[in-house]
Formats: sequence, C-alpha cells, structure tokens
Amino acid sequence: MSNPNLTIGLDLGDRKSVACAIDAAGREVQRVTIATTRAGLRAYLGDRPRCRVVVEAGTHSPWVSREVEGFGHEVVVANPSLVYGGRRRKKRNDHSDAEFWARQGRSDVKLLHPIQHRGVQAQEQLAVIRARDQLVRARTKLINHVRGSVKSLGGRIQRCSAEAFPRRAASEIPGELRAAVEPLLSVVSDLSKRIHEMDGEIEAMAESYPEAVRLQQPKGVGALTALAYVLLVEDAERFTRSRDVGAYFGLVPRLDDSSDSSPQLRITKAGDELGRQLLVNAAHYILGPFGPDCDLRRHGERIAARGGKNARKRAAVAVARKLAVLLHHLWRSGATYDPDWLKHRAASER
Repeated sequence: MSNPNLTIGLDLGDRKSVACAIDAAGREVQRVTIATTRAGLRAYLGDRPRCRVVVEAGTHSPWVSREVEGFGHEVVVANPSLVYGGRRRKKRNDHSDAEFWARQGRSDVKLLHPIQHRGVQAQEQLAVIRARDQLVRARTKLINHVRGSVKSLGGRIQRCSAEAFPRRAASEIPGELRAAVEPLLSVVSDLSKRIHEMDGEIEAMAESYPEAVRLQQPKGVGALTALAYVLLVEDAERFTRSRDVGAYFGLVPRLDDSSDSSPQLRITKAGDELGRQLLVNAAHYILGPFGPDCDLRRHGERIAARGGKNARKRAAVAVARKLAVLLHHLWRSGATYDPDWLKHRAASER
C-alpha cells in the first residue's frame, strides 16, 4: 500500500520538472522544481517514505516511472488523451499541471486512465523496429520525389520495387535531371541496404521469442509484424479477453451513443500507430491477390461486398481487428492455427 497521506504530481519537462505534493486533506504541502535527471529524481524522491507519484505519459515517462518505482513508490502513468478528451484545459502551465495530477491521483486513480509502460528490453527492441520504419518512410519519400520530378518534365519511371528503383530510374530519368536526381538514387540504394540489414536483425530477434515464431502461422504475418505484436503487448495475460486487443490497437469504432442516436464513427486509432499499421498491412495482404482462402479473407470479403464508401478500407480494418484477436488467442492458448476453423465448425453443425 502507498502512503495515503501524500500524493505527488510530477509534470515532466525536458530539462526541469515541477513536483506538487498534496496531503490526505487536500492541502498543498510542497511545490518544487527539480532536474529531469536520475540524480534529480533521487534527490527529491529517493529517501521519502512510500507515496503515490503521478506522471503524465510522454517522452520521459518510461524511464522516470521505472526510476521512481525503484525508489519504492507507487507510480501512476496518466493517459492525457483520455483524461483531457479532445480538448486541453484553457489555462495551464507546468505548476498547474503538477497540481492537477496530484489532486486527480489523490481522489481516484481510475480518473487518470493509467497505462502500463513496457520493460527496458521491449523498449530497446521496439526502437530497432521504429528505426527501420523511419528508414522505409525516408526511402518512400525520396522515391516519390524522384518520380514527381520526372513527371514534371513529361517522363515516367515504370513501376518496380523500392529495391530495384535506383537501377530502373537511372536509365529512365531525363538528362537535364541527372545532376539533381542521381545523388538521391544513391541515398535510396544505401537506405535499401540498411533496411535489408535491419530485416535480418529483426528476424534474429523474432527467433528468440517462441511466441513470435508461433504468431507467424497465419499467412501475411511475418517476423516484423509478429515481433512488434509481442513487444507491444508484452504480456498476453494483461488482457482477460482476446477481443480487448482490438481496442488496444485502436481498431474499434469510436463510441458516441446517446438515447436513440448511435452513429457509425471511425476507429479510435488509440494505442501504438506502428503496431496498428503493421496489422492493417497484413490484412491488405490477406485480402490481396496473393492472400490465401481462409476465414480472415472470407470475413473481409463479406464486409467489402456490402458496398458503400471506402468498403475495401473498412474490410481491411475489420480483418486487422480480427487478426489482432486471433494472434492473442494463439499466443495464450498455444494452439495450432487453422485457417478454416469457422468453415469446419459450420460444416460440423449441419
């Protein structure tokens, strides 16, 4: 149990942080500015009796929460997007934020919609996946720039893979653009090599996780998606129901029901953007020309057949949501993936 007599709100800044301590009666007993360093945290919190410390989720909150927990305190990481909703408070600064977190933490922790940060190893390995994603984005941006430049002069570079693009473009760019474009093609080629190297590193990391290997059973889920899924969820037991994973990745519709009004809204896009993107990419493969005939594909095709605006996009999101649930079930149960499980069950019930 934490010390019920003291709740500390910690507004984390890049260099300086503001701490506000509130006692059980709601009185402010201390307000100080500390350095956002391990030494600064230790000087302020290291020797205190156990108490509750509330921080806002952000760039520094992962390592700060681990550091403060190491001092023996209860740490609550608040989710600002859910606490504030779509609008932030009109009047706010570091001092008022620190007091706000302290008072919210003192009254009811559930009001803070607390989140659980990942461990150090998961954070370090996710950094590799995120770095690869940035390289891919940079390569795509450069390729699009080259294609646009060539089109502006009446030319066109034929479709090809990103890896083959520098070779293809070198023979098709107009002479007057060579001086401007050839350095970019060299960078694209170097980026492709580095992405290939990181792919090998990611595959090696995935092999060290038996659960990541198991999650590659469905076609369309490779080492990258499986490893990212395992690292982002980290602990399969954190979800009592596999269906909750869809909401964790922001793949469920927003909810704004009131009386007889129940509008169809877009997905929440909560949680990790890269994890959601990888699941949607896998769904596009399953629904694409090379995707296998399976329960997931048939589920998406039924939704796409309803027609309407963005039917294919809605089908991809639905398959991604179902895939997220399926992967969690395979992880927890250790079962062998049956791509036609629903089809077989329907046949047995006839």
